Amino acid sequence: MVTLIPGDGVGPELAQALLHLFHELEIPVDFDLEEAGKAHFEKTGTYLPDSLFESLEKNKVALKGPMTTPIGEGFRSLNVELRKKYDLYTNIRPIVERGRFREEGRALDLVIFRENTEDLYQGIEEWVSDKEARSIKVITYDGSYRLVDKAFAYAQKMGKDKVTIVTKANIMKYTDGLFLRAGRDVAKKYPDIALEEVLVDNMAMQLVLNPYQFGVIATENLYGDILSDLAAGLIGGLGLVPGANIGDDMAIFESVHGTAPDIAGKGLVNPTAFFLSASMLLDYLDLKTYGDQIRSGLGLLLGNPQTSTQDLGGPLSTMDFTEKLIEKIKEGYHG
Repeated sequence: MVTLIPGDGVGPELAQALLHLFHELEIPVDFDLEEAGKAHFEKTGTYLPDSLFESLEKNKVALKGPMTTPIGEGFRSLNVELRKKYDLYTNIRPIVERGRFREEGRALDLVIFRENTEDLYQGIEEWVSDKEARSIKVITYDGSYRLVDKAFAYAQKMGKDKVTIVTKANIMKYTDGLFLRAGRDVAKKYPDIALEEVLVDNMAMQLVLNPYQFGVIATENLYGDILSDLAAGLIGGLGLVPGANIGDDMAIFESVHGTAPDIAGKGLVNPTAFFLSASMLLDYLDLKTYGDQIRSGLGLLLGNPQTSTQDLGGPLSTMDFTEKLIEKIKEGYHG
């Protein structure tokens, strides 16, 4: 059983398309539907209901749509709240060129491992005076070590020969320096994998100039957030990028994009990122064959503007695109 959280904005449309996809492809996953977010708050006065926590703690795995962050009240971020509550310290964002977004003769295929519970996103802020405010950056050795270890373990499993650690340790010598020290210590466990150290400002430039030089990137929370959005722009935008938040005993999968309230309810949302996030979930559940089918089908659709959604210059609605994906995958069944 997997907890499914539609969320806000375009989230319910994505959830509807996902349920249809899984049903038509006979993917052996059952969902427990749980409401949360702004729409749920407007109905009940609660953003994250107890039933959601009960479902997560029972199932230990979830697929989540985008949720609106409250402005001026409540949680700093509903997503951050869930990550902190369940210590989902590893954020994984694969950046993969698909279909017509592939470069001729090569394809970008890198993954960003972002620390998910520390850094400035802990939200420790204070007023010094009415003209000065401070935000406290928290980096721990243990938190940094476990994140970088996940990146190296992934590189080893996937046959990668290098992990790139991104910091600003030349300036923030205590906090970023500690993250870098933890990363260097992790690297000692993996003598066959090279450690590359890149400063975050240079990393931003290098990703634009030649992203193909990178395979596995490990970095802090804020840098990872920024760099993964930059990298998404290299492959067609946030609508094509999945994400996972993984701890020691729980995982929540989600697409990177937001709620897109301007197109909510219009059937225009591109479900690619959500379907790719579901594919990562299937990998996690040892159902990789189904995940590979979805990824392959998406690559075929994205190879042609006429089988793409409107945000990518195509004519298809959300459900039209889903139906085309089902057709492509079923065609693959029969050769």
